[in-house]
Amino acid sequence: MKNNTETRNLAQLDATTGNIYQSITIVSQRANQIQALEKEELQEKLKDFTQYSENIEEFFENREQIEISKYYERLPKPALRALDEFEEDRIAWRIREENEG
Repeated sequence: MKNNTETRNLAQLDATTGNIYQSITIVSQRANQIQALEKEELQEKLKDFTQYSENIEEFFENREQIEISKYYERLPKPALRALDEFEEDRIAWRIREENEG
């Protein structure tokens, strides 16, 4: 997966749903899910490194913590990953009926 943006053909994006706005909504909701999962995973990994100090200016550097953070920084952005999933038809979605709420 590429870690940079590229121009997309809008005609291909709306081919699945028939509506470009629905396609964008599906991709954005999936991107939000990916971002939330990544954030939760990162917080879980970093909570072992939490150190409390009386002095706010003290900084504890931990090499493993830095490597974990760098790994997550290098991951493709959630929007790019969601768009790739959508284009590869790996996102399950459905349109809610008006009476569903």
